[in-house]
Amino acid sequence: MIEVQDIFQQYGTEYREKHKLTLAQLKAMSAIEKCRTAQLGGHIDNCESCGNTQISYNPCRNRHCPKCQSLAKERWIDNQKSNLLDVGYFHVVFSIPDTINLIVYQNQKELYTILFKAVAETLTELASDKKYLGATLGFTSILHTWGQNLMHHPHIHCIVPGGGLSSIGKWINSRKKFFIPVKVLSRKFRGKFLYYLKQLYSQNKLEFHGSQQYLCNDNEFENLLSSVYSKEWIVYCKPPFKEAACVVEYLGRYTHRVAISNNRIVNIENGNVTFKWRDYKDSSKCKLMTVSADEFIRRFLIHILPSGFMKIRHYGLLGNRNKTTKLKLCKHLTNTPILLKEKISTLQLIQKITGRDISKCPRCGSDKLSRHTLFSKSPPTSLQTA
Repeated sequence: MIEVQDIFQQYGTEYREKHKLTLAQLKAMSAIEKCRTAQLGGHIDNCESCGNTQISYNPCRNRHCPKCQSLAKERWIDNQKSNLLDVGYFHVVFSIPDTINLIVYQNQKELYTILFKAVAETLTELASDKKYLGATLGFTSILHTWGQNLMHHPHIHCIVPGGGLSSIGKWINSRKKFFIPVKVLSRKFRGKFLYYLKQLYSQNKLEFHGSQQYLCNDNEFENLLSSVYSKEWIVYCKPPFKEAACVVEYLGRYTHRVAISNNRIVNIENGNVTFKWRDYKDSSKCKLMTVSADEFIRRFLIHILPSGFMKIRHYGLLGNRNKTTKLKLCKHLTNTPILLKEKISTLQLIQKITGRDISKCPRCGSDKLSRHTLFSKSPPTSLQTA
């Protein structure tokens, strides 16, 4: 299978020479290029029963690496199970107009932050209104920055419970359909995001480069705000989950997804990369797109988040200060069994993902394996890599 790693290894050096990259982008590229290679070291397993010898190289563990998300995802899912309530859940998505995508990209940390803030306040304030629910929610928000074609498309996925905790400590169930009309969500979200955007501008906390430099002019910036305010912003709610047990597995698909998975890459040929994408504007048809390797790398690097930026956030009842008190009360009110957290080892997680017990010899099944750390940057010639 062709991987992002192959593209970086073949064309990454030339790309770095031609383009100025952020430190986070450089680190991500370097990590992906070295992932599961001799450069990161590894270990050798020798089977004392049949003599089979196998080498395994270490992962890079970078959150943007397509190969390193499975284990992180399973560990995260396991940690979240104890936060679920036995109620219905909704999947709500908030998007911004593409006319401000370039401003967002040039000011990622600031604008991704107000994107989270606008979404959280929109859901929290409308849910607390008795007209809709009259209760406090506990929800999770996840930032995605890409569309299927790898272009910049910032949006936030929210997993929202069908109910909340009232001010007098009672659980209030929502109706079966999502309890806040999407038009109301959209307009409140639009107003909040543009308010915070204008605030950043007035505080001189925004940068404008290249084609966006004209926005340094106050009148031009006001014209842009008026233009995007006149549009209906896209907020939609997907059908509710059938049962709470489906929520965490579904969440895992979104939390640890990267811009493109390796299985979508079809070919690298003559300096071009071909990958599969789904065209939602054409009945969600699966199509092939071919771009230059240079353009593929550019699109991939757009989605490298600023160092230390949290792309998964919990609000309301799921906030750290509420987990031990209000969330516990909600479990009691919704008859949700209290699950004791059990630490699952890395070996158990790997077995769950691959169906393979790596503590046993893959050839004879013996558990008599001796392991030796490998620091060498080049593998022994006679060994087969795992």
